[in-house]
Amino acid sequence: MKLAFCPLFSGSSGNAVYMASQQARILVDAGVSATAICQALAEIDVQPSQLDGILVTHEHTDHTRALQTMARKYGIPIYANRATFDALGKKTEAIPTGLARVFETGQEFYIGNLAVRSFSIPHDAADPVGFAVHANGKKACVMTDLGHVPVRLLEQAAQADVMLLESNHDVHLLEQGKYPAYLKRRILSTKGHLSNETAGYTAVQLAQRGVKRFFLGHLSQENNREDVALSAVCGALTAQQIQPGRDVALAMAHRNCRSTLVVLDR
Repeated sequence: MKLAFCPLFSGSSGNAVYMASQQARILVDAGVSATAICQALAEIDVQPSQLDGILVTHEHTDHTRALQTMARKYGIPIYANRATFDALGKKTEAIPTGLARVFETGQEFYIGNLAVRSFSIPHDAADPVGFAVHANGKKACVMTDLGHVPVRLLEQAAQADVMLLESNHDVHLLEQGKYPAYLKRRILSTKGHLSNETAGYTAVQLAQRGVKRFFLGHLSQENNREDVALSAVCGALTAQQIQPGRDVALAMAHRNCRSTLVVLDR
């Protein structure tokens, strides 16, 4: 196994992604209950005590709900930049001494043989980041919670063997939905979340930059559906003669259950 990748939970109600090499195991975010995370890990034969770290994208609760419990109960180091730790406030204080590991955004660091590089993303948080993780010549990327996709982010994800890409909302469903006007404006802003349409355009740009496999994730519970997101992104790809199932792999990262475990061996 060169690199394994598995979205455990992905949605507006909570997020956690598992990655592993033969030498190290990590999560990106822990935004559901510790019980739910441990149950999902057990489905892929991983014990929480085997985790070597949890990377934090940003401080919002749907990405950090279980941090303290996972750190205290299983002794798992928590990796975040300084602004994110500061924004977590009392949650940071509850992490045992020595388990809070500060990284500088953009600077590469290692967890075992996993090379981790964070990159800034446009979202309404203190210092939000996505992650690119390399091991054994393979690359995995997590890029959710962003209001738009500048070219620099396309370059960060280029040549990824697998990635989680946000496809948060259908614009029509959002505009016609019950959210208050201020929340709709926040979601649609350049520091909000990606629509299905923008996710489709982004997937095209990334496929042209060598990305081989996509999971669509962080769907809104109120303003999206898996079939709607998948149809929009498939349509964008096929319109540019990029055929899902032939040229790229395309799957959904589910809200309330584990998604497919991808093991990159070659």
